[in-house]
Amino acid sequence: MSADSIPKELAEIADEVRTHALYLAELGVESFQSSAPKGAPVPVIAPATEVQRSTPAKAGPRIIAKPLAVPSEAGRSQPKTGNLLSAIFPVTQEALPQSHESLEQIWAEVGPCRRCPLSEGRRNIVHTEGSRNARLMFVGEAPGADEDDQARPFVGRAGQLLTKIIEAIGFKREEVLIGNINRCRPPSNRAPLPDEVAACKPYLLREIASARPEVIVVLGNTAMKNLLDIKEGITRVRGNFQDYKGIKVMPTFHPAYLLRDPSKKRETWEDLKKVRAYLDAAKRS
Repeated sequence: MSADSIPKELAEIADEVRTHALYLAELGVESFQSSAPKGAPVPVIAPATEVQRSTPAKAGPRIIAKPLAVPSEAGRSQPKTGNLLSAIFPVTQEALPQSHESLEQIWAEVGPCRRCPLSEGRRNIVHTEGSRNARLMFVGEAPGADEDDQARPFVGRAGQLLTKIIEAIGFKREEVLIGNINRCRPPSNRAPLPDEVAACKPYLLREIASARPEVIVVLGNTAMKNLLDIKEGITRVRGNFQDYKGIKVMPTFHPAYLLRDPSKKRETWEDLKKVRAYLDAAKRS
């Protein structure tokens, strides 16, 4: 490492430590205890651009994935099948359909929706929000009271926590997409019923096809099962990349659940670090 690169390297490490500290403060962590044995060398914090292992490893040479890239049908670079990155995150054969419609066109078709009983009690339809060029998308279950009042997704207490999580992994809220399986608030914030999901979910899938994010984070059990059509619960699946038509999907806990059980914030942080590592690796490829 040259002398000129040292300040830049230190700045990058300081920025990563600061970001991590902000989230740890949200977790309520006040002290740290090293798990390394006495006399062991202090590990170096690896840049977020490296593909990090999800479990502790014995000391040894660090393996950095540098996948080749081929143009995807959406015009973005994707890891080429057969290299290390694609071996870790296998690519499905089912492709995301091509889309030439904008999010605004999809919303116009939704209109003043009366397709399911949820329309009877709602105040506003809550559409997906954020950047049309987002690499990362968050999908929840359905709007709550605050979202119904403001016609915006994730603006209540759970939404404020989600914003902190987004910032902790190096994004701004306006740089990502945030939406829900359903666009109308269910009574008493219950989970949407199957017929309610069937009426609304197609519009979310069309938004995904239009925006083509590289990673989707599904928040909570209901969102995960309805997007991925799997039977396993969130506790068993979270932290492991799934696949939706070639898009990597990371299931993790819903921010509302984290407010009820703050001990799960640590696991959510680990899940989101994997998302950040994947996006960094894909960007470098």
